[in-house]
Amino acid sequence: MAQYRETSSGSLSSLISGAVLGAAGLAWWLFSEAEKRQQTRKQRAMLYAPRMQDGSEAFETTNSPLKKESSEHLEERVEQLNAAIADVRKQLEELGSKN
Repeated sequence: MAQYRETSSGSLSSLISGAVLGAAGLAWWLFSEAEKRQQTRKQRAMLYAPRMQDGSEAFETTNSPLKKESSEHLEERVEQLNAAIADVRKQLEELGSKN
């Protein structure tokens, strides 16, 4: 009977140590998976970081006088470019009709 009790307590301690080791292994695996996810999030955030550094997204919805002025300047520039393109087309048409 004494031997049976020793093996019983030995198997109980083996069972407990196995459960502890299993729980530690599971915790380590969960921790490593969480770390991988965090690294992936950081890498994705770094992809968008260059656009967000100047803070332009925060001010996109506001209508400031500076923005209106720059859009007017842009419109004038586009008109100038369109006029230059029209002049070049006329010159090319003239060259084409001469040949």
